[in-house]
Amino acid sequence: MQSINKTVVKSMDILNLFLTYSKLSLNEIVQFSGIPRTSIYRMVTSLEEMGLLDKDDNGKYSLGLLFLQFGHLVAERLDIRQVALPIMQKLHDEVGESVNLSVQDGEEALYVERLDTNQCVRLYMAIGRRAPLYAGACSRVILAFLPHDKREKYLEKIEMNSIASGTIIDKKKLRLILEESQQTGYTVSHSELENYIAEMAAPIFNYKGHVIASISIESLDVNYQKMMLPPLIEKVKNAALEISQKFGYIKTM
Repeated sequence: MQSINKTVVKSMDILNLFLTYSKLSLNEIVQFSGIPRTSIYRMVTSLEEMGLLDKDDNGKYSLGLLFLQFGHLVAERLDIRQVALPIMQKLHDEVGESVNLSVQDGEEALYVERLDTNQCVRLYMAIGRRAPLYAGACSRVILAFLPHDKREKYLEKIEMNSIASGTIIDKKKLRLILEESQQTGYTVSHSELENYIAEMAAPIFNYKGHVIASISIESLDVNYQKMMLPPLIEKVKNAALEISQKFGYIKTM
């Protein structure tokens, strides 16, 4: 492309180094970028003056606070529904079942988007419905990945009531299920919010690794017997990861 400004491209090459390294000296920038020292000095000085780089007392450079401001703006302006919907549609096409998107709202989960099942039987869950964080897969997987102190504070004060025949109302049992979800990255519920309805869900994270939502698929309980779950679980987890990556999340081993 003839219109590309080479100085801008080289400046981006410098900034991209800080995706891997938190701090770099001028010599290290020269070494890793392969750009001549005179050019590096000129560009780094300009980037520092614009607030894109900061230099500490030891002469090491790091990304400037301006990036933090930009990051907050991007995060605030990303609409979770808008970002998730194409991925939800792809999952819906693959499984032919209802796909839900939920976010935390206080001590509840709020269903903010839904694609209905292709099957003849329509399920009760709808956009705008609320559920306690302890009940139903889409709610509980959010609870599982909250910071430990927030999760424990919720569990200590919440009064757990039966909503359907499978609702978990034993806090000891709930804690074990939450721990399992943290290890496996998903959760499954059977008749917790509505009788004969099963749901499996995975968490969605932002660039800080904080849980911001969950995605689930939902069907009649008879369709989600144990032997049928593994391939569906992988699809839900992959969809959740794809959405998370749109928010800057980087999966670590």
